Amino acid sequence: MDEITIQRTDGPVDELLAELASLEDSRAREVNERHGDDHGVNLGKLRAIAKRLKTQQDLSRALWATGDTAAKLLALLICRPKDFGSHELDSMLREARAPKVHDWLVNYVVKKNPHAEELRVAWFTDADPVVASAGWALTAERVLKDPEGLDLPGLLDTIEAQMKDAPDRLQWAMNTCLAQIGISHPALRARAIDIGERLEVLKDYPTPPNCTSPFAPIWINEIVRRQGAA
Repeated sequence: MDEITIQRTDGPVDELLAELASLEDSRAREVNERHGDDHGVNLGKLRAIAKRLKTQQDLSRALWATGDTAAKLLALLICRPKDFGSHELDSMLREARAPKVHDWLVNYVVKKNPHAEELRVAWFTDADPVVASAGWALTAERVLKDPEGLDLPGLLDTIEAQMKDAPDRLQWAMNTCLAQIGISHPALRARAIDIGERLEVLKDYPTPPNCTSPFAPIWINEIVRRQGAA
């Protein structure tokens, strides 16, 4: 197991928890709770606090340990991603049940950590679909940036067989992987689009004007079109 040392920082932690509580907005909480996030702090204000604090790894760990969602988000903004061990990140992911905390942990920390590939492999087939979704998110990143060694046709086989009935967060991550395969690998593009069209996952997802639909066939075709126009 990784050795983890947390210095006593109760004073700053208590002060920051009070500051976060003072920023709580009932309307923001209502919106966030629709997406499973149990906090009401404006993320712009949260980032302003993080900018003031700068990087403080011990304080980050102490904030995370409070269990408060807004404090965990702040912790992820002031941490040093490369300083976490693999076991520590595994524990953190399993504690990150709020979607925003989960997303920030994977995107802001794990992707920048030297254990990212080790964790991708371990999480990919985890029995917990929320944990597995992190493995799929990291796989989508590799599909885009470092696909060497990945079995892309095999990934499409798994997506084709499992995505339709997967729990929401896992389904979203698998769909992202499907889209990235279609966008980044022309030889597999037709199959990726066909899978998306047949499964119809996220076909009716509400998409704001000027945003690209997460429905894989639309997503793939739009990004490829933009790349061709660039």
